[in-house]
Amino acid sequence: MKINNQHYHTIWLKEDDEKVIQIIDQRYLPHEFIIEDLTTVGQVARAIKEMHVRGAPLIGVTAAYGMYLAALEARPESLLDDMSIAAKQLKSTRPTAVNLAWAVDQQMKILAAGREFEPQLLLRHAEQIKKDSIERCRKIGLYGLPLIEEIYKRKNSTVNILTHCNAGWIACIDYGTATAPIYAAHDAGIPVHVWVDETRPRNQGARITAFELQQHGVPHTVITDNAGGHLMQHGEVDLVLVGTDRTTRTGDVCNKIGTYLKALAAKDNQVPFYVGAPFSSIDWTLSDGLAEIPIELRSDTEVKYIQGKHEGAIKKVLLTPAESPAANYAFDVTPARLVTGLITERGICEANESALQSLLEKENTLISDR
Repeated sequence: MKINNQHYHTIWLKEDDEKVIQIIDQRYLPHEFIIEDLTTVGQVARAIKEMHVRGAPLIGVTAAYGMYLAALEARPESLLDDMSIAAKQLKSTRPTAVNLAWAVDQQMKILAAGREFEPQLLLRHAEQIKKDSIERCRKIGLYGLPLIEEIYKRKNSTVNILTHCNAGWIACIDYGTATAPIYAAHDAGIPVHVWVDETRPRNQGARITAFELQQHGVPHTVITDNAGGHLMQHGEVDLVLVGTDRTTRTGDVCNKIGTYLKALAAKDNQVPFYVGAPFSSIDWTLSDGLAEIPIELRSDTEVKYIQGKHEGAIKKVLLTPAESPAANYAFDVTPARLVTGLITERGICEANESALQSLLEKENTLISDR
């Protein structure tokens, strides 16, 4: 995908220094485009925790690179101990998204393989995880495209799609998960329009989804989080597409707070509700999302303050009485019964264990799934 007509990934190895990982610092989008250098595992952990990078696929890839940087720092005489400490540090940054722990564990398997170790092994594996993540998203776009094509053929007018949070390329590496079918449809000449939930409290929809859609030329309109149900009641939404940070083997979906309410409104108004779900975001150890998925509780300052640009500078403004407490639940769980289908890199399936298991058994060429 592009910013100002130049192609970017969200994370990459610095061209002239392989000891430096570079990221797009999402905290300043859309008002400023800042590239940040990461040179230590501590910096990577901070970038994930403080959401310089965010989105389940991206933080997984970032953590994989973080393990490589940790290997550069590790002492040869205590390599496994140092790497275990780094792994624990990275896993503790964001507890909900399964991609993060999955990517760290993938890197630890390299260490446990028993062959002669060099940090470049982890670098090459991080690059492969990144490559696989891009391919997952591309295939989600290909499998999701017919859903939009079918709606367009039926109504012969613009397809209106509702999103929540940012499950676009900036939350991934390229293409996005929920947005991949949207970009595929737009690029195929199908008229689409996207209702972009602002997604309080960090406004990832209003700030980031709107930014990347605008950069790609996709028609869109930013709405308040509470407007989605109204639009569905009046027939202004043909399809809901969201992402996921963790999906259970039974099809329960954990995504940005407010997703559950969109699913309820979609169910009540017979609007299809689909989830872009790469297999790396599926937690096969869990069956009950409500009971078993840890929900991250973040700082109340994200609720009490809002960030924007004023007179050329990015500033934070207090919204609430200073003394009022605030609760900041980062995610909620949408039960499988409210999910029309999961769009994966292996195809679309119903949100249940048998359907997911059938796709799991399907032949796959991605190295990090083997």
